[in-house]
Amino acid sequence: MTDGIQLKQGQGAPVMLITGPSGAGRSTAIRALEDMGYEAIDNLPLGLLPRLLSAPPGDGQPLERPLALGVDTRNRDFSPQALIDAVATLGASKAGQVQLLYLDCRSDVLLRRFSETRRRHPLAPTESAQIGVARELALLRPVRARADVLIDTSELSPHDLRAELERLLVPRGGGRLAVSIHSFSYKRGLPRGADMVLDCRFLQNPYWQEPLRPLDGRAPQVAEFVMADPRFATFFAQLTGMLDHLLPGYEAEGKSYLSIALGCTGGQHRSVAVAETLARTLADGGWQVSTRHRELERHATIADAS
Repeated sequence: MTDGIQLKQGQGAPVMLITGPSGAGRSTAIRALEDMGYEAIDNLPLGLLPRLLSAPPGDGQPLERPLALGVDTRNRDFSPQALIDAVATLGASKAGQVQLLYLDCRSDVLLRRFSETRRRHPLAPTESAQIGVARELALLRPVRARADVLIDTSELSPHDLRAELERLLVPRGGGRLAVSIHSFSYKRGLPRGADMVLDCRFLQNPYWQEPLRPLDGRAPQVAEFVMADPRFATFFAQLTGMLDHLLPGYEAEGKSYLSIALGCTGGQHRSVAVAETLARTLADGGWQVSTRHRELERHATIADAS
């Protein structure tokens, strides 16, 4: 099992087969891969794979665009062995390098997701979701063991999953270093895959200011309150000075992605304000920067589902 995709030369475009239990994020992953330049097809019957990946008669040209193919246990011709055999057969062909991506997830999280969306489980339409989850996880056990790339989405938001796919699939060596800045709450643990973690809990907390409590760190008045802390200026100057030294070095060594996580107690005020300020500073310095606020995204997802 790899933690990234190493493409072979001379075999055409890569082919990524995506599967996993219902509710683990397959549709999100396919959309993310499509945004990354893959041609995406979901719910593809396994019997159509050879025809799809073979070149037109008399052409003999390899695939020019990478393919992302979603494979669902609900397809009528699905079986674990058929999928494993298809990966082995197609991987040996000239159609392109075939990789199997398995999106894993804990059973309790899958049950919670089905409960939040009020959906029936596809493998137990007249039974409880718990039976369906257990049945599907047992069915997919051989596929999980065969996977080339495995991502556990139990603690990942859709944004987290997209970032993880970008981290794994972004071409190594070439291009500028991409910096991702996350805010998070220590109550829910450290973000997965963070390269650098910084604690902002020493700064004065806007939560204790009644007018600021319902706002978050993106609001100008919250950011002003955080930056008014006498300790902020020294902290931020030392942080940006360190990054001015480190980022060119990481880039020179061929690192393509760096994740910086900034945490506070609730992940709403201090860490968000510092993350936004740091992102603007690095972007002004010419770096490619993206920001994600884990707890704000989580609250938005819960609100949308209610």
